Amino acid sequence: MNSKAILAIAAFAAIASTGARADDITVDNTQFQSSRTRAEVVAEASKVAATRSTEPAGSRVAAPVKSSVDTKVLRAQAAEAVRLGKISAGEAGPV
Repeated sequence: MNSKAILAIAAFAAIASTGARADDITVDNTQFQSSRTRAEVVAEASKVAATRSTEPAGSRVAAPVKSSVDTKVLRAQAAEAVRLGKISAGEAGPV
């Protein structure tokens, strides 16, 4: 890299970093009065933890569908439907 490119990158980094300044911390000294006791909060938290599932949503696989039709019969019916022009085959539609 030549010195002009390094200088340009350093200038861009300096300009871009000027907007990343944090504000001072604001301390809120107002008093908070809870409407529930500590025992009520602990009881609710333990109830939620006991009823919550650790299994991710949608992670179960559906059970395979049982069919009463034989595979060979189904394929023969599909081939006949294609031959008669009732359904299309491949990427092109019926002619």
